[in-house]
Amino acid sequence: MFFQITRRDLLLAMRRRADVLTTLFFFVIVVSLFPLGVGPEMNMLRTMAPGVVWVAALLASMLSLGRMFSSDHVDGTLEQMLLSPQSLPLLVLGKSLAHWLVTGVPLVLMAPVLGIQYDLPADSLLVLTISLLLGTPVLSLIGAIGAALTLGLRGGGVLVSLLVLPLYIPVLIFGAGAVEASAAGLGAGAHLSLLGAFLLASVVLAPWTTAVSLRISME
Repeated sequence: MFFQITRRDLLLAMRRRADVLTTLFFFVIVVSLFPLGVGPEMNMLRTMAPGVVWVAALLASMLSLGRMFSSDHVDGTLEQMLLSPQSLPLLVLGKSLAHWLVTGVPLVLMAPVLGIQYDLPADSLLVLTISLLLGTPVLSLIGAIGAALTLGLRGGGVLVSLLVLPLYIPVLIFGAGAVEASAAGLGAGAHLSLLGAFLLASVVLAPWTTAVSLRISME
């Protein structure tokens, strides 16, 4: 059932390619505008690159959070999931995985290309990619909690932002800090280890929390 839910959400996402491309284009535009606004000062660009890329990835991932459960809520699929004998946290984990594959993976793949605009060295680009690979699933898992809590509410998109942004801050700090530490020659192992710990904790705790939030919202 886990793989069936993931496959179903991926198929639905491919039918709405405009939503997927909107997230990717937003990420590319935000990251690309900063070098144009700051100018060709390479030292400044290298310094600000980790923060800019990570903030853009964070904001881009939030664009599609409102759609994670809304379509299933409208057509009644979500009610069937709640009544199903299958484990609801497992179904939520499948939907979160599909959300990451659609929104997070394209950002991870584009980040090294966009990092070239900031004159980042090859080792920093590698650390940037690894940090996004570890951090973007956390964004999807935590975002699922906010999407579940605001399901069916008017102005839910704004409420999702208010709920999940404070929880995103540690991921943002250590994700950008990994690249900065690598550029300074200090090693990014500690930051990446913390991102891995956040990922493991999110995989264990976020699906259960999201499942409880969905039941509360449906009641």
